[in-house]
Amino acid sequence: MASGRMRVVAYTDGSSRGNPGPGGYGAVLLYVGPDGREHRRELSCGYARTTNNRMELLGAIVALEALRVPCEVELHSDSQYVVNAFNQHWVDGWKRRGWKTATKKPVKNPDLWKRLLAAMEPHEVRWVWVKGHAGHALNERADELATVAADGGAGPLQDDEGFA
Repeated sequence: MASGRMRVVAYTDGSSRGNPGPGGYGAVLLYVGPDGREHRRELSCGYARTTNNRMELLGAIVALEALRVPCEVELHSDSQYVVNAFNQHWVDGWKRRGWKTATKKPVKNPDLWKRLLAAMEPHEVRWVWVKGHAGHALNERADELATVAADGGAGPLQDDEGFA
């Protein structure tokens, strides 16, 4: 990625207390502003009833939607579900098959996959898998944000409108 765009490094995570159960996402964004200084932004929200995979997706979505200009984004996640969907091109197959898996079953969470694709559109995104709970400070921070949100510590738990 060498487009002259602003470069952002994001760490995202999702959590649920039960699957389904209360859940939350967390995101940490790092970038160097026009002033030459490093900036850090943290985002999180909790939901009353959701799944871990939905929160993993929402962490990435919200991180990308928070960017106001097209950027080069290096997005780190400990979710192989999310990272492999792009790095192994699962999403391409799902779209080609009308949001069906290779076994012709409906893809889970199509509302969030479509929202994630739209959030990615203006950016150049590189997906990086990071092992969870392995001591990486920014991944641990994203996890902390997600779990605090799942427990209601980031404000009132919201309704996950797309969760059936």
